[in-house]
Amino acid sequence: MLDRYAIAVIRWPLKQAAVQLTKWGVKPDTITLSGFSIGLLAVPALAQQMYWLALVFIIINRLFDGLDGALAREQGLTDAGGFLDITLDFIFYAAIPFGFALADPTNNAIAASFLLFCFMGTGASFLAFAIMASKHQIDNPVYANKSMYYIGGITEGTETIASFVLMCLFPTYMAWIAGVFGTACLITAASRVWAGYHTLRTLDTPSS
Repeated sequence: MLDRYAIAVIRWPLKQAAVQLTKWGVKPDTITLSGFSIGLLAVPALAQQMYWLALVFIIINRLFDGLDGALAREQGLTDAGGFLDITLDFIFYAAIPFGFALADPTNNAIAASFLLFCFMGTGASFLAFAIMASKHQIDNPVYANKSMYYIGGITEGTETIASFVLMCLFPTYMAWIAGVFGTACLITAASRVWAGYHTLRTLDTPSS
């Protein structure tokens, strides 16, 4: 729900940074890999219950994630870069609940497992529809510069990061936050399955 508004706010500063980095010869894939590596440092930080440090790593990862896209738009979008970006994003998203499970297995393990289960639903529905959307050449008007088609839902990147930030700020409530956000993810997955199926069904031509 919030991604389109967040993009409108950060687009201009990211573009200015991308212009400067392009002058310095920095490549989008370098930013993608660097941001991913920094983001994974949140896992050991969480395991040691250093929640503020983990929050710093999470924020840096998300800044780099926005910056690599701005760089790609400045230098030219590539399928290889889009593949790398989306794959590492999904791994990063799964790493954070794992870190909270390590921090407090007794209180967080079930909540983290539930959140990973919900992430599987949102991720699978998103990726499966993106494949079919590409096959049918369905336009992506909301996110025209994205590498893959973003189907609707009530949870996307901005909501996910907001939930991670809340978990780091209020770690004793991690299970509650994960429960609420995970439920929203399940609703998103269900709506995507329904919408994706009915959208594609209208495009299918029965094989003879």
